[in-house]
Order: sequence, then C-alpha cells, then structure tokens
Amino acid sequence: AAVPAGTLALLGALLWAPWRALDGAPLAELSGDQDFQVFLHKNLEFTRKIKGDVAALQRVVCDTFQLCKEEELLLVRQDLGITQAPLEQCHSRTFQAEACFSQIRDGLRTYHGSLAAVLELLPGHAGLVETLQLDAANLSSNIQQQMEDLGLATVTYPTEGAGPLPAFSSHFHHQVGGFFILANFQRFLETAYRALRHLARL
Repeated sequence: AAVPAGTLALLGALLWAPWRALDGAPLAELSGDQDFQVFLHKNLEFTRKIKGDVAALQRVVCDTFQLCKEEELLLVRQDLGITQAPLEQCHSRTFQAEACFSQIRDGLRTYHGSLAAVLELLPGHAGLVETLQLDAANLSSNIQQQMEDLGLATVTYPTEGAGPLPAFSSHFHHQVGGFFILANFQRFLETAYRALRHLARL
C-alpha cells in the first residue's frame, strides 16, 4: 500500500524521538491516520483478550500444580534457562516505533513456540493453549502487515521457533517451566499493551 509522504516523514521523526519527547509532541498527523488508529485500537483489544487467556492458564497452573507465587520458585528458575523475550525498545527513553513493533512481533513468535511446553503440561486444556498460540501468531502477523503498510523496515526471520525448548530434567521442572513461560508472556503482553496504548494516545 502506498503511504502518504507526510506520514512517512512523520514516522521518520517518530522513530528517532525519545519517549519523553513523544509524550509532548503534537503528532496530530499520525493520530489522524485513520488506518493506523484502527489498527492500534483493534490490536489493543486483541492484546487484552490474549492477556485474559494467559491469566486463565495461570490460574489452571496454580490450581493443578499449586504453583502460584513467583518468588517461591526463583531458585528453580535459575536451573531452567527460560528467558524473557526482550522488549526494551518499547519502554526505553529512546523509544522507537519501528524497533518496538519488531520486538513485539518477534516475541510473539517466540512465545508461540514456547507455549508447546504448556500444551504438553496441560493436555486437558489443549483448546485454550492452541487458541492462545493462534492468537499470538495472528497478532504477530497483524503487526508485520502494519509495519509493511507504514513503510517501516522489516526483518524476516525463519518461521521455525526461536530455538529448542529447554529439556526439563523432571516433571516438576516442566511444571515450573510452564509457570514461568506464562508469567513471562503475561509481562511481555503488559509491556506491549502499554506501548500500543501510548501510540494510540499521541
């Protein structure tokens, strides 16, 4: 899709503006871009829906395995090699929309893969986990499409997962691993939600 020159110029300024400057910047042109606003509001709702599904699975893990409090599991976490997908470009003072969108997209792909460990752990809730995987894939695709529509630079990564899941040495480690995958995914979604909401308010 062709992008109006004014929108591209504005995005060029947006990409290099620090977060603090964005707060006070009169970005009426971008906020007036109807398609961009529709995209933001639609995907804010989508992100909220995904957050609700993650929270539902967290309750299942709590009820099923009595794994409810993160602080009680931090020592075990060190043995598991489960890391948080990076999103520093979405909340740093050098906020860049291009980099933030890329990190949200890539993180969603990572969690789509790591949810396979949760699927193995909760076969009785396969429908909810599979819906979550599908939603993560769809939101990632939405962001990729919007970046292309806005003329933002995109990097194409292999569609395979970001790497093999950790080999859990015991069923308990698998349970704790599932707990932290969901906890990390929830934090990731909260940061992504704040970034999208910030752009929607400009």
